[in-house]
Amino acid sequence: MKNAYNLRSLAATAIGQVLDQGQSLSTVLPALQKNIADKDKALLQELCFGTLRVLPQLEWCIKQLMARPMTGKQRPLHYLIMVGLYQLIHTRIPAHAALAETVEGAVALKRPQLKGLVNGVLRQFQRQQESLLAQADAQESRYLHPSWLLGRIKKAYPDRWQSITDANNQRPPMWLRVNRIHHSRDAYLALLQQAGIAAEIHSGYPDALRLAAPCSVTALPGFAEGWVTVQDASAQGCIPLLDPQDDEHILDLCAAPGGKTTHILEAAPKAHVLAVDIDEQRLKRVQENLERLQLQAEVKSGDGRAPDTWAGDRTFDRILLDAPCSATGVIRRHPDIKWLRRNSDIDELVEVQKAILEAVWPRLKSGGVLLYATCSILPEENHEQIAKFLAGHADAALVETGDLTHPGIQNLPSAEAGDGFYYAKMIKR
Repeated sequence: MKNAYNLRSLAATAIGQVLDQGQSLSTVLPALQKNIADKDKALLQELCFGTLRVLPQLEWCIKQLMARPMTGKQRPLHYLIMVGLYQLIHTRIPAHAALAETVEGAVALKRPQLKGLVNGVLRQFQRQQESLLAQADAQESRYLHPSWLLGRIKKAYPDRWQSITDANNQRPPMWLRVNRIHHSRDAYLALLQQAGIAAEIHSGYPDALRLAAPCSVTALPGFAEGWVTVQDASAQGCIPLLDPQDDEHILDLCAAPGGKTTHILEAAPKAHVLAVDIDEQRLKRVQENLERLQLQAEVKSGDGRAPDTWAGDRTFDRILLDAPCSATGVIRRHPDIKWLRRNSDIDELVEVQKAILEAVWPRLKSGGVLLYATCSILPEENHEQIAKFLAGHADAALVETGDLTHPGIQNLPSAEAGDGFYYAKMIKR
């Protein structure tokens, strides 16, 4: 029985909302997936994520195939053609099926008169595919990053920029965090093996396992019971550095969606944790994660730059500041970041990070630990930010994470390791 919806038109709609309206896929996709069959949800996600991952390649091909771009009310058809090209180049969907469904997408988008155009462009691409892709590989667009971001990565990592962009363009591995309240990592690894799921341990992070191939969380032993959480390895690196202890008062700032909040409590179940985030909608995810894992924390909405409004006169033994950032370290998980971010955003984010650091440092007890973390790879947000903070605060001492000439630890994304992530651990003298 034929579906009442067309997945290719839904993907084109999602891509338009990202590129034209500046919305993130994590916001757009759930609404579009509500009314489609479970078996189709993964394909819709693949079409959206994949198209945005290789966007410059698809744009270049369309420019060669069409005399002028489709604009205005016809713009959704431009994105539909992109989705068609993505299927032909990057998926195993049979070409005839990809073509037929994509052409029908024009009807779903209320442009039936343009079915012939969509069909013609895609068939022309098929005839010229080998030549067009060879030419596309000779363009700078082959790196699949906007030029401003490519320039920043080249400047920061002159010897490693290609490996970074290559990693950004891969599908991410699936990492698990074993809940040590229930099982040791090795014990849970044995449960995975019994379930026929292959996985490997992380040599540096005590709770991390990487699956040989991604799978549904419903296949994971004890997921509903809170035995395990899906979380990238690099994000898990925060907790060994923070080293939370039972009975301490701990602030998790910019906490949503709660992955690190719950990790703190798995490591120190009797800690008094306050989780704060400015986004009330995303705080719902913190509550959901706490409930699934059967953990307790105080959850509040608030701006990190104004702790008086949510902390009163409280001070903390440890503070995890997972600062708002460019997210340039997690592009492989969120390829829309490449097209949502602007060069001008970086300076603005640096100012917000500085303001939050300055505001919460007085809330740290003497002898307490502040762990500054971002999922960015850009120096301005990371070691340069911390170097300036240390220079301006005689009572801040960097520990365990680099030295004053280059403070902090910078993880870079790589195919089988974690995402790009930065940590700097400071103790208040």
